[in-house]
Amino acid sequence: MRDQQKDPTEKRIVTMEIKRNGSRPSGKGPAEYFTGAVRVDPLFRAPEPARGFGASVTFEAGARTAWHTHPLGQTLIVTAGLGWAQRWGEPKEEIRPGDVVWFPPGEKHWHGAAATTAMTHIAIVEELDGKSADWLEKVSDEQYGS
Repeated sequence: MRDQQKDPTEKRIVTMEIKRNGSRPSGKGPAEYFTGAVRVDPLFRAPEPARGFGASVTFEAGARTAWHTHPLGQTLIVTAGLGWAQRWGEPKEEIRPGDVVWFPPGEKHWHGAAATTAMTHIAIVEELDGKSADWLEKVSDEQYGS
């Protein structure tokens, strides 16, 4: 068998990659997008041409996102605690460990912890033209409490 030469124009083949727990630093949820204490632990960012990424997000009691949308939708997998999620114009709904929540592209929503209990979820989104979310106004205390 002859040695085969690789075509320099071929794309590099990406192999399996393991991201070790603790290898990526935690961060605080930015105040312009969150109310209350929120910790974001990055989990993965898929290499191109994939465009998905995920993070574990922990909301202390009473903490929540601002209203926002996602150009390609969002999946939440609740892993601990008790939380709430709400779509614009609809009542908020309780979310618990094991629940999987899907927000379709463009749906205005928020999610976060219940008033007296922390909540952690894994959030998975995809980017479209470099953007994964459009952040809108903060959820008011009145909206959060209703």
